[in-house]
Amino acid sequence: MTWQSLTDWWWPYLFILLAGWLPTDMWRFIGVFIGGRVREDSQALVAVRAVATALVAGVIAQLILYPSGVLADSPVILRVGAAAAGFLAYVTLGRRVIISVIVGEIVLLAGLQLTS
Repeated sequence: MTWQSLTDWWWPYLFILLAGWLPTDMWRFIGVFIGGRVREDSQALVAVRAVATALVAGVIAQLILYPSGVLADSPVILRVGAAAAGFLAYVTLGRRVIISVIVGEIVLLAGLQLTS
């Protein structure tokens, strides 16, 4: 399956939303159910948190540096700016992943509209 196999205009944006939010929150929910008795600063949870963060960072870096589909047509400065705006929203708006992903998408969509 490729970006080109799905012709709906909204599909890449839904994918970005799901790839940015779902992987991190899924592990948080699993952690609540399984890790109720595990100390928060235990080595096991530190390792899980590091792996989860590295996976999300890898996906984001791939989307910024080696995009495909509509993202490949956008300037790299726009992709970096959208990621920076999402990070800034994360830090300033209560550290909520879903809000930061939505802010990043809004910046990306606005930039795509201005550059086309």
